[in-house]
Amino acid sequence: MQRNEKNYETIPAGSLGVIALEGCRSLGEMVDKYLVNFRSEREHKHLNDIAFQGYHKNTYLVDCSTPRFGTGEAKGIINESVRGFDLYLMVDVTNYSLSYTVCGHENHMSPDDHYQDLKRIIAAAGGKARRITVIMPFLYESRQHKRTARESMDCALALQELTHMGVDNIITFDAHDPRVQNAIPLNGFETVRSAYQFIKSILTEVDDLMIDSDHMMIISPDEGGTNRAVYLANVLGLDIGMFYKRRDYSKIIDGRNPIVAHEFLGSSVENKDVLIIDDMISSGDSMIDVATELKKRKAGRIFVVSTFGLFTSGLEKFDKAVKEGLIYKVVTTNLTYQTPELLSKPYYINCDMSKYIAYIIDTLNHDLSISDLLDPYERIESLVNRYKAERMNK
Repeated sequence: MQRNEKNYETIPAGSLGVIALEGCRSLGEMVDKYLVNFRSEREHKHLNDIAFQGYHKNTYLVDCSTPRFGTGEAKGIINESVRGFDLYLMVDVTNYSLSYTVCGHENHMSPDDHYQDLKRIIAAAGGKARRITVIMPFLYESRQHKRTARESMDCALALQELTHMGVDNIITFDAHDPRVQNAIPLNGFETVRSAYQFIKSILTEVDDLMIDSDHMMIISPDEGGTNRAVYLANVLGLDIGMFYKRRDYSKIIDGRNPIVAHEFLGSSVENKDVLIIDDMISSGDSMIDVATELKKRKAGRIFVVSTFGLFTSGLEKFDKAVKEGLIYKVVTTNLTYQTPELLSKPYYINCDMSKYIAYIIDTLNHDLSISDLLDPYERIESLVNRYKAERMNK
């Protein structure tokens, strides 16, 4: 079912309110503009009913703040009533660009700081909201998703803590391991794919792709991301290849076992355009290592595609990889903080997710199913068919 076929005559779960915490403010403002447009263009025969009171607004953003004291302590403040609201809280726990002062020293905000601010705003609502949904694109501590030694299970603890505070639903994107939702089996948890936006952005930027198994291939950089690659390969009708990381388990460097080599499983990549699909680019070392191995196997253009572009070690190594011909394009979303430097790179393709998030919020506020939004198979198929038709007509 397409979005425009949905029955939006259903009564909203509550007056819609979007709270974008400071680290997610720009994305929240973009989502808000789409929501305003959706509802200003929509005509309801029930708009004058009391159940639809406040349905049309100039903005759905709720004014809030998390000011800090000189010691670094903070509090959450909501500056307007949220009684009876259907609240959607947006937070980017990876936004390191924000800072605060601790006893005269500047501190950059860490994921822990953003998570604490989220809890402060939930606490400030004081149980007055009718329903609370947290939209956390990069799931807090999601890489710590299983116990391999005597260690903490931070992501599972965070999910349980949020639900105990009154959060009804948690929406994340491309969770590192979706099985972490087993920590809260009685609460709503959705992990959303970015596949449609990836394909749409790439096809918009590159007009000479041959989307078939003879000219293109999907690659998973490790065994953990195989499901992601398999889904996209099936949708596009392409072959899949996989690397697995051979590690030295006798050593620990920077908290992890160092990678000795990347071993490849799959058919020939010679002269094929290759999409390396992963959930995140952290330092970028793994992606560049995989691209190097693919070039040794005579691959064609290499697209590095990831939901979250963190670039924790900077962009210099990607500049070098592009200059050396290892990487053709880098594709990530705006679900996490993007530096002006990244946005200015000629090899970078930005996938805007704000409209998609607005669709999800608008649909959930009407208590409608988002199943068709979570599975973009038909939309990707239609998009690829249009792209192929346009290429044939050139």
